[in-house]
Parts: sequence; structure tokens; C-alpha cells
Amino acid sequence: MGSSQSRSVRPRHASLTNYATRVPHLSLLRSGLFVALSVAAFLATGCKPVGPDYKRPVFTPLGTYKEVGAPTVTVPPPPSPTGGGWQPASPSDGMLRGKWWEIYNDPQLNKLEERIAAVNQGLHQALETYMAAREQIRIARADLYPTLTAGPSFSHNKLSEHRPLTSDLSTTPTTYNDLQLVGQASWEPDLWGRVRRSTESASAAAQASFADMANVELSLESEMAEDYFQLRGLDLQKQLLEKDLHDLTGQLDLTKRRLAGGIGTEADVAQAQTLLDSTRAQLIDVGIARAQFEHAVGSIADYKLPAFSIAPYPLDLDSKTDLPNIPLGVPSQLLERRPDIAAAERRAAQANAQIGVAISAFYPTITLSGAGGFESTHGGTWIQGPSALWSLGAQAAELLLDGGRRKATTAQARDQFEASASAYKSAVFLAFNEVEDKLSDLRIVEEEEIAQHAAVIAAQHSFDISNQRYKGGVTSYLEVLTAENTLIQNQRTEAQLKSRKFASSVELIRSLGGGWDASQLPK
Repeated sequence: MGSSQSRSVRPRHASLTNYATRVPHLSLLRSGLFVALSVAAFLATGCKPVGPDYKRPVFTPLGTYKEVGAPTVTVPPPPSPTGGGWQPASPSDGMLRGKWWEIYNDPQLNKLEERIAAVNQGLHQALETYMAAREQIRIARADLYPTLTAGPSFSHNKLSEHRPLTSDLSTTPTTYNDLQLVGQASWEPDLWGRVRRSTESASAAAQASFADMANVELSLESEMAEDYFQLRGLDLQKQLLEKDLHDLTGQLDLTKRRLAGGIGTEADVAQAQTLLDSTRAQLIDVGIARAQFEHAVGSIADYKLPAFSIAPYPLDLDSKTDLPNIPLGVPSQLLERRPDIAAAERRAAQANAQIGVAISAFYPTITLSGAGGFESTHGGTWIQGPSALWSLGAQAAELLLDGGRRKATTAQARDQFEASASAYKSAVFLAFNEVEDKLSDLRIVEEEEIAQHAAVIAAQHSFDISNQRYKGGVTSYLEVLTAENTLIQNQRTEAQLKSRKFASSVELIRSLGGGWDASQLPK
């Protein structure tokens, strides 16, 4: 159904006086059109969009983390200006802030982390994906406004002399020019909120894309820190093995001197040589692992690997105060601090808006249109009042039968929202689980490190006693060999636990969301 009103002026010669007399009429037309569009715009923006308004899916977190109340083993640290070892922080300790890696006070790590945002291609890809999602908001919002087209046209026409209802050909020309300059406007008022819900959906999708980008950035930053501390842990193992090689070389020289003096055996020399070669092989193996972590760090920071290297910088094995305090906050803050949770929540909002888009299809489509311009057969009379033409129209259409398509589409949109809401709740649940895992990992690694340090002290004492007994001639070199090999393995294990502790602290920071917060989402 529809209605329209139009006025068409056939091109003909007119004087400037005739044009002047028609100007007030055109002004009145423009005023009426402006009023009609204003009323339609008011109705369109004043109507509440159909469909449910979004409410965040409810998830009630616990009041505190389980591991915060768990007993921990601590070692009294020596006086240090940097503070004590890691411990769960209370909410009053504050929050992790943007450049979270700076809490480790490592200038080399800071330099590597700062480089990621500028050069990493994976992060750049995520940024461009977000930018594309942001443009979709403008695409959706554009439907709120009329579409306008305008342009000139020219044609030279010859009419058939034998066409039906032909009048006297002596007075009716069959050949003529047709010059037109016409503009057209069409607008579909957003009475039911379809465009507004589509814009709402696109906005939520763009925010989810932004949160995805933040999650990629956090993953790259945490991977960089983990690889860097693993590399430093390997530097520590290398340092220990190089010291062991020096000691084993001395042990080999001692067995050779004892053999030359007639108080040693060739078996002692062979055993000393075997342990020396085995330890040298371990040192080479550590070098292979270190090179791989160095390549990983260089790749994340987008360095040219042939020219990239990191100078050895072992972790301090004897320090018990090298880990920073990590502010945990309270569990409910995870809902705002983790970008993956924010992305899941925004996708739930996006799905909710699509319900309104689906419901709007049940309502009539109303279109307002208008056209106006000039038409003439001669260029001299083209842009004149008598050559003006215009038309105004409105159309309303209602879909009466669609075989249940709209009903199924609406049900589908509701199901997709429920799926998105469940995905959000699942993301929150898994985030709490991950934080508890990392808290327990860090606590248990600390306990293991303390026990391992005691094992190293015991192994060193056992080796010292065996070495003295061997030099005194009261035991065989096999006892020394066994004690020294045990010492080497315990030292390496302690170094590995040291780097694991740093990696666990980074993983805990990542599970807490780093320094990100949902307030950073674009509005």
C-alpha cells in the first residue's frame, strides 16, 4: 500500500518573469518537506527499539581466592631495599597497572616489552581487525539517514510515427532532446529500532574485537617475559655447569697425579673423564635450549635474528627476594581485568541486540521518498522555474506470509544469545580456575625450591666429605664420583625451579589480566 503526489512540468520555453512567480511555491514546498521529515525523524528516534534491552549475564564469584588462605612456606629474607619475597596481596595493595613487567625491575626486559607494541605483526593484525570492526559501526549507523542521489542526464529521442494514440504529426514533434538534472531522496525511518539495534550489535562487536586485541597483546607480553626468564634460568644452569667443569677438570688432574704416583688406578681416571665429558655434553644441551629461547624472544620483538643476541644474565640463585609482590585484588575484579572475559561479555551484548533486529522484521517497512530537479528540451531553458519537476511519496509494506522464517530467525537469535551468555559464564569460571592454578603453582614451586635448596646443601656436604675421604685414601673414587654427580644434578634442578618460579609469576599476572581493565574499551 502507498500514496504519492507528484507534479511534472513538460519542458517548454518560459520567460524569467514566469520563473520568478514560481519561486515562492518552491520555497513553500521545501518548507513542507522539511517539516514532514522532522516529524518522521522525531517519531523514529522517539520510539523505543523492539527487543530486549541487554543485561549482563549473572555470575556470582566467591569473595576470595582459595589459595590466598592456604598455608605458605616462607624463608626470612636478608635485609633488602627491594622488599620481601612473593606473597598474596590484599585488595588494598592496589592493582596491576599498564606496564606490569616493570615490577621485575629488569631494564632489558622493559626494552623488549616496549618493542612489542610497535613492531609485532600479530598485534598489528589484531589492531587492523579491530579497526575493521569499528568501521562496521559507521556502516550500520548510516541507515539512520536518508540516501541522496543527484546527477544530470541527456538523451536525443525519436518517437515512432506509428505508435498508438498518435496525434496530429504536423503539430507533435517526433524528435526531441531531453535534458534532466534530478535529485532523489529516500529514507526509511527507524520506527522499530532495527537500525539502532544493528548499531548496538556492531558497537558491541567492535568492543569485543578491541578486547581480543588486548588479549593478543597480553599473551605476547607474557610469552616474552616467560621466554626471557627461561633464558636467564638457562644462563644460570650454564654458569653452574661451567663451574662444575672447572672442578671436574681439577678432579681429573688429581686422579692422573695419583695414578702417576702409584696410589691411583686407571679406573679412577676413566670415571673422572666420563663425568667430565658427560657434564660438557649437558652444557652443550643447555646452549641449544638457550638459543631456541633467544630466537623466540627475538621473533616476538621482531628483530632480525642473524644480528640479534642477548648477553648472558643468570638469575640470582642465592637471592630469595627477587620476585615482586603481585597484587591479586578480589575475584570479582577478574570480570573487569581480563580482556578475554570482556570479549565474551561484549559478544553476549552483540547477540542480544540481534534479537531486536530479528523482531523488527515483524513490523511494517515504511519508506519516504522524494525527487526534484529540472527538465527541458533546450539548454537555454533548462535551469528555469517552468522546467522544475518534483514528486513526494510514502510507502508502507507488511510481509504477510513467509513460511515461518521470521519466527525461526527470532528463535535462532535468542538461542545464539543464550549460547553467548553461557560462553561468557564459562570464560569467567575458567578464569577463576586459572588464577587458582597459578596461585597453587607458585606456592608449591616455592616450597619445592626450599626443599631443593636443602638437598643441594646436603649434596655439597656429602661431596666434601667423600672428597676428603678419597684424598685421605680411605675410600674409592667411585664414592666421590657418585657424590659429585648427585651435587651437579641437584644444582641444575634448583636452577630450573628458580626459572619456573619466575615463569609462574608471569603466568599468574597474565591470568589476572595484566594491567588491563574493561574501562579501556572504546565507547
